[in-house]
Amino acid sequence: MELRKPPPVRRLTGYEVPSSPPSNGNGLHAAAGFRLPARLGAPSMVAIDRMQVEELSVSYGHKPAVQSVSLPIRQGEVLALIGPSGCGKTTLLRSLNRLTELTRGASLRGRITLDDVDVAHMDATALRRRVTMVFQQPNPFPMSVFDNVAYVLREQASRRPRRAAVQGAVHEALARAGLLDEMAGSLDHPALRLSGGQQQRLCIARALAANPQVLLLDEPCSALDPVSTRLIEELIAKLREDVAVVIVTHNLQQAYRVADYVAFMYLGELVEYGSAHKMFGSPREQRTKEYIGGAFG
Repeated sequence: MELRKPPPVRRLTGYEVPSSPPSNGNGLHAAAGFRLPARLGAPSMVAIDRMQVEELSVSYGHKPAVQSVSLPIRQGEVLALIGPSGCGKTTLLRSLNRLTELTRGASLRGRITLDDVDVAHMDATALRRRVTMVFQQPNPFPMSVFDNVAYVLREQASRRPRRAAVQGAVHEALARAGLLDEMAGSLDHPALRLSGGQQQRLCIARALAANPQVLLLDEPCSALDPVSTRLIEELIAKLREDVAVVIVTHNLQQAYRVADYVAFMYLGELVEYGSAHKMFGSPREQRTKEYIGGAFG
């Protein structure tokens, strides 16, 4: 097995954490009219470079979907991709673990690296264990809560392990997803009978069971009630310490609450990238100000 060199560590000594969000005195963004909610969790003081997107362009046939995007993705940070529908957010997200290439007619230019290794040269299955994805609609398997998480562990093993052999890892993944205490004594409960919010957290637990370096979330709360949304947002804020998190969201309030950095995309282009505080407090680009202010979307 080829040994991977440890990724560089970047210490954030000058990270801006305002005592109160910038406002016009009425709780509104001074330029765009965006109401700033309370942020979740304190920023991590250490960020580890995990992935690098370099001049990425993706097309479906002759139609460009992403155009020359470059971005860093770091453990210790949550990166939110925002922008109107059809702007390339999900295409970019799916490109990070090579799901885009499963779409007929898709072509990709540029480079994406994971721990300095080009993902194009990696086995796709191995890549998707290290860069896991949770989709918009919860998709638990038609089996028990326990077996949903154990499935990942059994697929990785050369021989099918018994329940006792995977129990500790299953419990750990459920605990990281905030489900273990909630489901205590009910791990044999059918997953499809859980609430929508519980199903989505189970899918997150299943993704975490592979011990990934990067977790991709494609609008994970869009179909959930406010209580379930809050639980998942709090979970995201905790997970960034152990895994790099990239989330696609149309909910700007959510992006401000959970993200450390934000990338605004429009018509396939990366218009602006920066800290959540700067993006929502004083964006540089006029299109960013208009989108955050609700002029279009």
